[in-house]
Amino acid sequence: MRRPRTRIEERGIVSRLDRRRPAVRWTMRISSAVVLTVLVLVSGGPLLWLAKSAVSTTQDILRDPFGWWPSGIAWENLSRAWTTIHIDLYLMNTVWVMLGSWFLSLLVALTGAYVISVLRPWYAGILSGAVLATLFIPGAVSLVALYLTVLDVPLLHVNLLNTFWAVWLPHSANAFNVLVLKRFFDSLPREVMEAAEIDGAGPFRVFLMIVLPMSRPIIGVVSLLTVIFAWKDFLWPLLVLPRAEKQPLSVALPRLEEIAETSLLMAGMFIAVVIPVVLFVVFQKQFLHGAGQAGALKG
Repeated sequence: MRRPRTRIEERGIVSRLDRRRPAVRWTMRISSAVVLTVLVLVSGGPLLWLAKSAVSTTQDILRDPFGWWPSGIAWENLSRAWTTIHIDLYLMNTVWVMLGSWFLSLLVALTGAYVISVLRPWYAGILSGAVLATLFIPGAVSLVALYLTVLDVPLLHVNLLNTFWAVWLPHSANAFNVLVLKRFFDSLPREVMEAAEIDGAGPFRVFLMIVLPMSRPIIGVVSLLTVIFAWKDFLWPLLVLPRAEKQPLSVALPRLEEIAETSLLMAGMFIAVVIPVVLFVVFQKQFLHGAGQAGALKG
């Protein structure tokens, strides 16, 4: 005789019996609506105001910041910001910084985690401890040493100032990404890798054909975090990219505040903000799925 399945439910603050009472049910609905409204206003309010200001005139922004276009919608602000204050140039610089940081960061993190977690040489424990130790070093402490290294790269004796390499290389050395991928690689089934090795696959082929396809969720998470960090980073690009024609949006916009019209500056800020938001909205399913797996590994 087949036993009926027992449904296991977790008891919350409000029991199932209390939820049937109209007073409790409506109180919970109203409370949820109020909390949700507050969260939307707090998180989305600044972005909506920036979107409104991006297509408002300078007079409207200064005279009535929260007014809904008293002088009409100025759609030309976006095109003028694109050409007049050269948002197109700074946006292209930002894209180059983002792509280079993303590629090199993934290259270092994937290969480093693969060596520590899968290949496991005799010094894997020492290497893992050294990578973990770098997380406890404040960024301000290593800033001067890193800047001097960029001015005169050891062995090569090359000055990387005003080149994107000065941003790409420091961004690629991200210990957090290495450790996150290492924890994920630790959970991968070893039987599949051992079977591939028995069939004659070498370490490079195992990495390309087995490890990478099975790691797509966590690679998506690391990629998105790296892209967002490179997009918004301000201090380091400000130091190593002093020439205006090489600066990304995060560095150029504060400088343009002194010379650009307010409406055009708001339009440029909106362009800088909306792209990462769109990226997250498009890839939110992959990000949340991979983040959930990474959180499970940490637990």
